[in-house]
Amino acid sequence: MTITATTTNTNNTTIPIIYLNDPDEASTVAKLRQCCLEHGFFYLGGHEMEDIFPKMFALSKRLFELPLAEKLRLKDKKMSRGYAALGSETLDPILSKQGDSKEGFYIGNHIPPNDPRYDPAKLKGPNVWPSNENCSLSDSKQFVDTMREYHARASAVGLKVIQLLALAVGLPNQHDLDHNFKENWATLRLLHYAAVQSQPQEGLFACGAHSDYGMITLLLTDENPGLQILTASSKEWVDVPPKKDLFVVNLGDMLERWTNGLFRSTMHRVVTTSQKERYSMPFFFEPDFDAQVACLPVCCSEENPPKYPPTTAGQHILDKYNQTREDFQSSD
Repeated sequence: MTITATTTNTNNTTIPIIYLNDPDEASTVAKLRQCCLEHGFFYLGGHEMEDIFPKMFALSKRLFELPLAEKLRLKDKKMSRGYAALGSETLDPILSKQGDSKEGFYIGNHIPPNDPRYDPAKLKGPNVWPSNENCSLSDSKQFVDTMREYHARASAVGLKVIQLLALAVGLPNQHDLDHNFKENWATLRLLHYAAVQSQPQEGLFACGAHSDYGMITLLLTDENPGLQILTASSKEWVDVPPKKDLFVVNLGDMLERWTNGLFRSTMHRVVTTSQKERYSMPFFFEPDFDAQVACLPVCCSEENPPKYPPTTAGQHILDKYNQTREDFQSSD
């Protein structure tokens, strides 16, 4: 793996740009480690996925333009797949006066009921795909094929980022975490933000303040701003502007737990400042459902014992879903 980094200043907050195709590995690992210690956000280039981005935005827009009655048929609450209606998620239940002003469509690893891996209790099941039978999307086959391709390619990029993070946290080999991702549990979410201006002082958010639940998130966003992170030092909200053909990557709660709090899972939100629609696509790259999440030996000692009890990746995520999503029904 070859990587390097440059930096971007955003109101005195430095967000590095990590490239997966540049040979300066040592420098990049050092810059990435510093970023993970400070705020856990970075831009990612060199992923070789730019060619599929325009098609993804076009198909996402067509999906969300479907009549509401059709979109509501494209959902599976128990599997947490398919359509999630506008306002159905409240990521900041303390400050938000109503649900977040976005709708979504969730896509995971497609596991049909006749597959031996099928297990609804672990959210291992089929996706809810648009088709000529359930909606009026004219290019439903292209939608399915493109989403499957994107999911596979983003999973490969996600594993490269995990390998980079393994070096950044101090593990001796970049593959030391690979065994936790043999059957990774990754979810792609297509998001459409309504053309509604956020009013934080009134408790109205495009996406309320939260930290991501899992390991890492690869965020693809359109040209419209809105993403903000809460700085640890000044406790101020700082804009993270979109950058063409770059992912925005952030660390999640699970990685913070795995590193004993060393690497930061940072609070972030989306605040829209104009009445323009906004599209984004977070890709949540998670370990296997049954992967054990316990403090890495390099992150604890007698003087710094583990801060969190061991858990599994799946249980950690299910607990978070039950806390924040009114449309989620656990299969327990």
